[in-house]
Amino acid sequence: MLTVPWYGCASRHDLGPLATVPSHVLNVAAVPASDGARRFGGVARLYGEAALAVLARAHVCVVGIGGVGSWTAEALARSAVGRLTLIDLDHIAESNLNRQVHALDSTLAASKVEAMRARIAGIAPQCRVAAVDDFVTVENVERLVPPDALVVDAIDAPRAKAALIALARRRGQAIVVCGAAGGRTDPLRLRREDLARVRGDALLAAVRARLRREHGFPREPGRPFRIEALFSDQPAPRAARDAAACDADAPASQAAASGAPLGCAGYGSLVTVTATMGLAAASWALDAALAPARRPARSSSMEVQ
Repeated sequence: MLTVPWYGCASRHDLGPLATVPSHVLNVAAVPASDGARRFGGVARLYGEAALAVLARAHVCVVGIGGVGSWTAEALARSAVGRLTLIDLDHIAESNLNRQVHALDSTLAASKVEAMRARIAGIAPQCRVAAVDDFVTVENVERLVPPDALVVDAIDAPRAKAALIALARRRGQAIVVCGAAGGRTDPLRLRREDLARVRGDALLAAVRARLRREHGFPREPGRPFRIEALFSDQPAPRAARDAAACDADAPASQAAASGAPLGCAGYGSLVTVTATMGLAAASWALDAALAPARRPARSSSMEVQ
């Protein structure tokens, strides 16, 4: 019999913000403590019980709950991560239905972080989810991002993205950086590379320039930042290159606050690519969370140096 850490709630009063989620979604009364052994038995058999205990204590902050980040958040919850912080101010629109896991007819116009929190409650009620209805900006990044969390950067605005990466570096906080998924069609072209050496990604190129100009990152070409990024090496179509790291679905308020160009033309996206990037980011985050337990004498490649 597997012994699985379980943080199930005895009543709706213990749920805090989750108490607003309909009871038929949470189904709290139907979740006995022993259910954890069945719910995450596959994870325990793969990683071991000790690793499962580490994941139950892990805290991951996913910034950007869209075409990439929504899949990351769900994958982490399904993998027994015990605590998630989700940050995004956007609401679900019909244009999100083709690639965002929380986008349904029934969730249109809902807050992305609240819809994601309700969805996770129906998947892994033991997962404590903090939903932050805000966009990360240069001014608020330090306040919004919890210092004890591993960070997944799944946002598209270069200025905010650079501020988030710079904060992680200052804090010595592990961060998973995601590049552009729009304009690509081949999910098998994803790669992981030092951010300074990524090529063919306009979003990460803009972020790299800001990190050098505004945050003191190395200016020498090719000199490593010691922060890796997940990106596609599939050449983007001309429209994507011309868009230069713009999120076509981002509201004007986010673009203005985060330094993205307004009114840029969309160039299309596929769930096969966005979901693959989101799941790869979740896998990377799981490895980073488990790295100290697996290799106590060595630093993880995820760690900011």
